[in-house]
Amino acid sequence: MTGSIAALHNYPIKGFSPQPTRLARLTAGRAFPDDRLMAVEIGPSGFDPGAPAWIPKMRFAVLARLAELARVKTRLDPSTRRLEARAPGGRALEADLTTEAGRRDFERWLEETLANQLPEPLEAPLRVLDGQGWRFTDHPLGHVSILNLASIRDLEGRIGRRLDPLRFRANVHVDGWPAWAELGWEGREIALGTARVRVFKPIVRCTATEVDLATGVRDIDIPGELFRLYGHTLCGVYLHVEASGEVAPGDRALPL
Repeated sequence: MTGSIAALHNYPIKGFSPQPTRLARLTAGRAFPDDRLMAVEIGPSGFDPGAPAWIPKMRFAVLARLAELARVKTRLDPSTRRLEARAPGGRALEADLTTEAGRRDFERWLEETLANQLPEPLEAPLRVLDGQGWRFTDHPLGHVSILNLASIRDLEGRIGRRLDPLRFRANVHVDGWPAWAELGWEGREIALGTARVRVFKPIVRCTATEVDLATGVRDIDIPGELFRLYGHTLCGVYLHVEASGEVAPGDRALPL
């Protein structure tokens, strides 16, 4: 049942563009490198940088709340916090998110961009947050996420539609496992590259997966289709890193 890593992605800004990586060093007890480092809140989220704590994703600018965010393409250098952002029909932006001026520029640019796309104005102002080591994960203990590409292909075949695996916003894509086998592996260890991880729990899918990443339109009810076809809304699993190591595309993904 040995699989292989097909792709690795991080999401430096929660809710925004995936960034592929060719090598990641997983550290025991830690989240995926450079993942969910920053977020954009809609109105006061309650985040306190002095005492950071997990906050539900719907208080942030995420696809589950704003499908139109898929049209915004971002690239953030995690080490410098230099941002490049663009959207159809608008001006591009470059900003230094380590500075207050840079963060305000991104907030204004994003509000301007979304104002041209949303049917109604945002109900609250946007504010860029830097976790300064804190991670804005969807689940308080969802350190690393993994997606079985065979499960996606099985779902594609049943609904008769191609699905971009990036809809599921996972850190690690794996090929070579039986479809849906991962949902029965809670507590099981996996050798992932030179690291060792343990399956924490399956991921409950939300409305973010409904969004076509090219158009920003909700075109497939993924949670509804999962429930109709399989009797659950699960796809992918969260992992905890047990032993540090490096992972790269082509490396093994071997359940132990």
